[in-house]
Amino acid sequence: MDYRYHSNIPAANGRNALPFNPCKLLDFTLLRLEAGQSWSGESGDREILAVVLGGTASFTVGAEKFPAVGGRADVFSGKPHSVYIPAGSTVTVEAAGPVEIAMPSAPSDLAVDPYVIEPSRVAAGRWGAANFGRDYHQILTEVAQPDLPARRLIVGETFTPSGNWSTYPPHRHKTDNLPAEAAHEEMYYFRINPAGGFGICRMYTDEGYEENFTARDHGMQMMPEGYHTVVSAPGYTTYYLWALAGTQRTQGAHEDTDLAWVGKSVPVLRDLGL
Repeated sequence: MDYRYHSNIPAANGRNALPFNPCKLLDFTLLRLEAGQSWSGESGDREILAVVLGGTASFTVGAEKFPAVGGRADVFSGKPHSVYIPAGSTVTVEAAGPVEIAMPSAPSDLAVDPYVIEPSRVAAGRWGAANFGRDYHQILTEVAQPDLPARRLIVGETFTPSGNWSTYPPHRHKTDNLPAEAAHEEMYYFRINPAGGFGICRMYTDEGYEENFTARDHGMQMMPEGYHTVVSAPGYTTYYLWALAGTQRTQGAHEDTDLAWVGKSVPVLRDLGL
């Protein structure tokens, strides 16, 4: 069977691109630099959110300079620093030490200045309950950061504990039918803690297509369609950076009707301390 919606992104030094991309709007690259190295490029007709996964770097975006952005050791060590890079920008990134930067992007016609999102602006919380509870960081969303401009991008992080399910009940972003559902493409970029572990990601459509893959470091789930859910292997925490893009930035998702009853149990489970 030819799987069409998941892959691994290379993790070599420099800027790494997806081997293939079924999405029409969303794209993703991974920038890795050693101490003293730099990378320069252009955003073209796309907006980019550069999320510092680990390490520290200085950014020059057009005429704006943002020194010493970052600081967390890795994705499991606190909230991120991020830099919003608007369309039509030149970009230079200079590494203060080893640094990893996720760079989801989407088409944009928004004329706005670049800006830094400090960890203090990143909203944190918990979704779900019991064995489908998971923690999140909302980095650039309409709800948590309504004053931060973006054309399409919606970005955050999820941490799924040992043995738990995430994005459960499974949901899709297929149709613009707000507030119940919004049409969005979505991507997940995975890291696992401790090293050597894994999670499982399931994606399936209303038409009966299904694929499951083993999520390890630098795994990518690309979802121009379909329901999706993730589970962490016991003993390991699964991290994924999530990025969405559509015609608008209001989030809405339709849960799998057969499984939606599980989500309705969250208030009762939380009252029980689960």
